[in-house]
Parts: sequence; structure tokens; C-alpha cells
Amino acid sequence: MKEFKYVVTDNEGIHARPAGELVKLVKGFQSSVTLEKEGKSVDCRKLLALMGLGVKKGHEVIFTFEGEDEAAACEAVSKFMQENL
Repeated sequence: MKEFKYVVTDNEGIHARPAGELVKLVKGFQSSVTLEKEGKSVDCRKLLALMGLGVKKGHEVIFTFEGEDEAAACEAVSKFMQENL
């Protein structure tokens, strides 16, 4: 299992466009990817659940990766977050 913490820097937080792109990215991996904010955790493959967390600028989130390709998934999601959010 791998995990990393990230503080959202985008003024809009995790809104529809990047959330949709994140879901597409995560679906390309076999590993399960979860996103946690303030103790609430959701599957990153589920767009509405992801949007439902209400992640805004300045919120710290924790991504957790578990599975065969967890290292690659962690690296890809980390890069995506830094470039987009």
C-alpha cells in the first residue's frame, strides 16, 4: 500500500473537469485508489463521490493506493495533482 498527502492549490478545488480527468486516469490502473478528506474516504473511480467530498483550495487530502500497479498509479496521480490542482 502506498499513500501521499496533497494540499489542493487550485482556486476552485476539485471541481468537475479535473475530477472527471482524475477518474479517467485512475480507471487506467488495476489498483484501488481512494481519496480521504477529514476522515471521509471515497473511491476515486466514482465521480459523484469524488465531487461530494467538496474539496476546496487549502484542503489536505490523502490518496491511498493498493494493488499490483500501486507504485505507477501513485506516481501518475501525484503528477496529475501537481499539474492540475
